Amino acid sequence: MTQRTDFARVKTTGQAKAGRFVILSTLPDPSLTTIRTGFITTKRSGKAHDRSLLRRRFRSLVQSHAPEFVEIRRYLVTIARPGASKATFAELEEDWVRQARRLGLFPRPAEKS
Repeated sequence: MTQRTDFARVKTTGQAKAGRFVILSTLPDPSLTTIRTGFITTKRSGKAHDRSLLRRRFRSLVQSHAPEFVEIRRYLVTIARPGASKATFAELEEDWVRQARRLGLFPRPAEKS
């Protein structure tokens, strides 16, 4: 995603969940053929090299977990919160996956009988 209008539409009409290190927003869109992602890393997230590292980590998270999503025809925006640059990759992944589960992006586990 590169258009400001796409980010604004996800913010106004989509769902969002906030964690310790990230805010994850999503908006299903049946007209898309695949997932469209965007990453927001403001100066409050850290210095330039920290923001670049965060974007690379977020991209890696989406690449590794998106195939597991229930529906990939959606916009997905990941926003770095202050302090995210000090988190390890494992901490970022744990927080990102937790928010994705809260948004219902992953299939529900089968109920045990």
